[in-house]
Amino acid sequence: MENEAKKTPIRADWWTKTISGLVLGFTLALTISGLFAWAGPGGIAAPQKVQFVMWLITPIWMLILSLIYLVRTGVRALTGLLFANVLAYALLFLVKT
Repeated sequence: MENEAKKTPIRADWWTKTISGLVLGFTLALTISGLFAWAGPGGIAAPQKVQFVMWLITPIWMLILSLIYLVRTGVRALTGLLFANVLAYALLFLVKT
């Protein structure tokens, strides 16, 4: 009976972490796979690279989504992923030009 009293409910910042991991984690995974497509071996025109880059998105996204719960608060998770997205998109822009 004591264990039932000690159970804590789901914290409100789990929603923030989950939504930021789903949305911003996906955009970050797209950008990272785009960076690999442009700067990886053979460049963007390498044959058979399309399938690999396509299948690379899901493991990166799931890694981000699973590691986002190690961040202390939902706001930190959101700002960290926002910063990572801005940095990744800036790198992608630089690599493409």
